[in-house]
Amino acid sequence: MTQEKIIADREIDREFLPVSKKDMKRRGWAQCDFVFIIGDAYVDHSSFGPAIISRHLEAHGYKVGMIAQPDWKEDSSISRLGEPRLAFLVCGGNMDSMVNHYTVAKKRRHTDAYTPGGEMGKRPDYAAVVYSNLIRRTYKKTPIIIGGIEASLRRLAHYDYWSDKVKRSILLDSGADLVSYGMGERSMLEIADALDSGLDVKDITFVPGTVYRTREGELSAYDPILLPSYEEITTDKRKYAESFMVQYQNTDAFTARPLVEPYPNKVLVVQNPPAKPLSTQEMDDIYAYPYVGTYHPSYEAMGGVPAIQEIQFSLTSCRGCFGGCSFCALTFHQGRIVQTRSHESILKEAKRLTVKTGFKGYIHDVGGPTGNFRHPSCQKQLEKGVCQKKQCLFPKPCPNLKVDHKDYVALLRKLKRLPGVKKVFVRSGIRFDYVMQDSDDTFLKELCREHISGQLRVAPEHVSDPVLRAMGKPSNEVYAKFIRRYERVNRLTGKKQYVVPYLMSSHPGSTMKEAVKLAEYIRDLGYMPEQVQDFYPTPSTISTCMYYTGLDPRTMKPVYVPKSAHEKAMQRALIQYRDPKNYDLVKEALHRAGREDLIGFDKKCLIPPRKLKKSKKTGKRR
Repeated sequence: MTQEKIIADREIDREFLPVSKKDMKRRGWAQCDFVFIIGDAYVDHSSFGPAIISRHLEAHGYKVGMIAQPDWKEDSSISRLGEPRLAFLVCGGNMDSMVNHYTVAKKRRHTDAYTPGGEMGKRPDYAAVVYSNLIRRTYKKTPIIIGGIEASLRRLAHYDYWSDKVKRSILLDSGADLVSYGMGERSMLEIADALDSGLDVKDITFVPGTVYRTREGELSAYDPILLPSYEEITTDKRKYAESFMVQYQNTDAFTARPLVEPYPNKVLVVQNPPAKPLSTQEMDDIYAYPYVGTYHPSYEAMGGVPAIQEIQFSLTSCRGCFGGCSFCALTFHQGRIVQTRSHESILKEAKRLTVKTGFKGYIHDVGGPTGNFRHPSCQKQLEKGVCQKKQCLFPKPCPNLKVDHKDYVALLRKLKRLPGVKKVFVRSGIRFDYVMQDSDDTFLKELCREHISGQLRVAPEHVSDPVLRAMGKPSNEVYAKFIRRYERVNRLTGKKQYVVPYLMSSHPGSTMKEAVKLAEYIRDLGYMPEQVQDFYPTPSTISTCMYYTGLDPRTMKPVYVPKSAHEKAMQRALIQYRDPKNYDLVKEALHRAGREDLIGFDKKCLIPPRKLKKSKKTGKRR
């Protein structure tokens, strides 16, 4: 394709979907088929779920209007496009609204990257529930379908960290008619076609990737699994863990069975099996829709939407992840089967990026949940699904694991050769344990030589094997071997580059002894890492189940959980022990762990016996 053709392609009129009656009138619409209520600002980019779903429906002939961040205190805010012909769609945003609003210490965040100007407070807590209730007050009978990460991970009863209790399925609290969970292209189109054919929303009980409500005696699901009741899991933590593990083992489209969760008054919440993964052609089609690629122009005066900076010059090459980290919700949301776009599809999008305003020659990322996953982990998955009771990489890589970086290397080479491209970065992260299964150094050499800039970010998360087992991560020995290999490859390529490890404190399984071991590792690194994350108990992860129940749902064995805010603060302070503000917490932690040997002036010590004060004359600590 010539540069002139690329520029001509850029000039194609790419319109935002209607956000007002005026926009509808200009298109000749009297009524929308769907009105989409979203908790984020309206960004028409393929990294935003509402953009994908709205464009997907549009491509199949449906009229979709967008209402972004309505004022939930004002009923009329969801009426500005009128009543939709078929249904309201509701999405809390690209992030769970509670994670968006609060730190792990439950303190209010100061900015919201998904709101114009980064302003906080433009969406409510539990946004999907609040928006749905708002709609229902005005439109009593119009169908409501909720989706996105917030609804997907709360589709059945779940532990809610912010209220510290087990909440009901979001379907019940929201008053919605259906939940479309996971990546919703298939389910949303099937729901749309069913509604368009005249089917009542109460009769749409057959769509994969959905959750619906029914009553005892009216259940039509084939061969369902009956989960413990809501009353049971709220009073018995072991029952909660058992229920969670059944859900976890039924997240694959090929092997899952319907799940039925009983509630008081003979109410049943039914989860259909997940939708089938998309083929490469279907992925290509979805990413070829005419996205404008940025935020709505009405936000320009407010400073734009900060989140676009991270993704406007990045490329999505895949979705799904077979990594299986305990603290990650990807298994519940995108699934373990990796789905990929073709090289042609990605290259076509990359060419459009090169002529986009603001492009300076750098593609910031090519990847997805894990950059170096470009195919399912084994051949059988696309016919028989993933193993229900075994992981692909944990505790050790499966013998059937397909290890091959050739396709990813070929893609990166093609992107690098495009006119106008100076550098192609890989920033979405790589699985170092997967790299270590590849005996060929080609990928690692190219990564070090071409696709990082001085630092490679990887996520060992911890160095204590008991904690790593709880995390579903490889042993520390694997990470140590990777570091040695990375250093060797850098020497061969003539580069002097470093690894920046992502580390996590306070994860279930981490006693003070393990936290001190991590601090000693950081001491030996010789610098204090910038990226430190306290474990954040978000809905629908194995780690959150451990946090709430004190049990590892995979084994049903007890696991130590650091829960109090003070203990969590001590574990985090140990990682950042060099910060003078953390002195008292570090000292208390070392005493509690019986590691007074690390208090002193020896080079192996973490802190001196007492706080050092700054000299008024020299400014140095003494």
